[in-house]
Amino acid sequence: MSAQPTPESNEAKAAAPAPKKSRGFMLRLLGAVVLLAVIGWGLWYFLDGRWYEGTDDAYINGNVVQITPQVPGTVVSIGADDGDLVHAGDVLVKLDPSDADVALAEAKGNLALTVRRVRGLYSSVNGAQADVAARKTAVDKARADYNQRVALAKSGAISAEELAHASDALTTAESGLITAQQQYQTSKVLVDDTVVASHPDVQVAAAKLRAAYLADVRATLLAPVDGYVAKRTVQVGQRVQPGTPLMAVVPLHGVWVDANFK
Repeated sequence: MSAQPTPESNEAKAAAPAPKKSRGFMLRLLGAVVLLAVIGWGLWYFLDGRWYEGTDDAYINGNVVQITPQVPGTVVSIGADDGDLVHAGDVLVKLDPSDADVALAEAKGNLALTVRRVRGLYSSVNGAQADVAARKTAVDKARADYNQRVALAKSGAISAEELAHASDALTTAESGLITAQQQYQTSKVLVDDTVVASHPDVQVAAAKLRAAYLADVRATLLAPVDGYVAKRTVQVGQRVQPGTPLMAVVPLHGVWVDANFK
């Protein structure tokens, strides 16, 4: 007599194929995802990715701003060290300003003296001009006196000696006028077509003052840009000359990558 199947065994047989169907669905889904990923990568490569190149041989480079003095001097202080972040205008190095201060004071005094001397030249011109006018008056008076005595000498009213004295006085007055005119022209040439500020002597003295001022200002070396300090070689007490590298400032906004491609 055969055994009858129980309801539990029938349900087990009906549920057995379910895991196979679920596994197949997951495999198909995974394949679709992989296919879509391959298609997406292919589209990205042909449309955008193939225009980019890569390398494992690259390094960062950047502009290096050298800090060098423009005047000779002895270093008295240093305001930054390697690796410090500095901003434009920060004090990096100070040189001894004593010599520059003395030269600046001397240049100021020289300019003041030159201005006064040039003003004296203008006064000399005015004085020479007044002297010429006085000499002309003297000549006119001597000539009138001589002409009067010539008429008197013809009538015998005065002696020939007195007439000779009048002639000598006229000659002396005329010589004095010529000398005064020459002096006036000499003084006038020194200030002709100028004022005090545009006079060559004043301009030379002013240029020396500007040079002394620049030398005094350049005793303090400032950071020209924002960046990090590198390659500091300067030491306190060191005597430096114009062009001596003291340190460098590397601005981060000027950094780039150098890459080698094969």
